Amino acid sequence: MILQTTLCLAAAAGVITFWHIVRIAQIRMKEKVLFGDGGHDLLSRRMRAQLNFVESTPFVLILAGAIEMTGKGGPWLAIAGSLFMLGRVAHAFGMDIDRPNPLRIVGVLLTVLTLLGLAAVAVLIALGRF
Repeated sequence: MILQTTLCLAAAAGVITFWHIVRIAQIRMKEKVLFGDGGHDLLSRRMRAQLNFVESTPFVLILAGAIEMTGKGGPWLAIAGSLFMLGRVAHAFGMDIDRPNPLRIVGVLLTVLTLLGLAAVAVLIALGRF
């Protein structure tokens, strides 16, 4: 069984992870910081954005894969996963701004809603109600 949606989401996650690495490396090279954040606020925020991505993405991929394996996926799952990825990119741009801002808020909301939504669907599938 090929999990097309999950594979595409995993590929997108790989590209976004690479993007995070490049953004962090740019500041490291400019500021000559080899380890840690070197006391640079923007570097610290970009590192945190990458960690936020790494902390939540595995759960989305696992839930998407499990849902897709049940045959209950479909276009809605691809849309939900895409919104999650969009939210994570928005969050990363929002973390570049040193005050509360719409990008960060939207990113967090899309992440939380996607996680909760996929978890709810998974439970409903397990209970035979979806």
